[in-house]
Amino acid sequence: MKVQVPDILRPFLGKLTWRKSPSSKVIYLTFDDGPVPEATPHVLDLLDEHNLKATFFCVGDNVRKYPDIYTDILARGHKTGNHTFNHLSGAKVSTNEYIQNVDQASTLIDSRLFRPPHGLISRKQKKLLQPGYEIVMWDVLTCDYDSKLAPWKVLNNITRYSRNGSIVVFHDSVKAKENMLAVLPEAIRWWKNQGYGFGTL
Repeated sequence: MKVQVPDILRPFLGKLTWRKSPSSKVIYLTFDDGPVPEATPHVLDLLDEHNLKATFFCVGDNVRKYPDIYTDILARGHKTGNHTFNHLSGAKVSTNEYIQNVDQASTLIDSRLFRPPHGLISRKQKKLLQPGYEIVMWDVLTCDYDSKLAPWKVLNNITRYSRNGSIVVFHDSVKAKENMLAVLPEAIRWWKNQGYGFGTL
């Protein structure tokens, strides 16, 4: 998966949110696949240390299993978004199954933001979801979930591709925990040193 989808290709993929205003030097931190006890509380504490807010795209079944962590995300002032109930790839299931899975997640996640797992969603699925959701993709995919990448390579993805309005994806998952927790503090320091502010979606 590409760290950054070329700007020239984005209009051909439909009406999706890839990046916020390029006129403002602001980074939009997002976290996918949680909440889980092994990773999410550490992220929340780290964000508190830096007085930052982020947007968490949550898997509905994880919210079901760990409602207290989900409640804590909101209590600490962060935003949440729908990431389906079972982390479904839109390319591997029928449209009806996909929409039903999003709807199931929505019973636990009260948000008009949606991010398709793996970034995979069909035109028909988009058409059915967009009246009720802003579909949020990314400008920088950190690839923190890739165990073959050393933390410095993940950080390099961030420093190379970050720009004004970038929506940056980390993962508060067991799989990504090691890279994510090693890189996130360094990335925050780098962004601050570069003069970036931080926003939520």
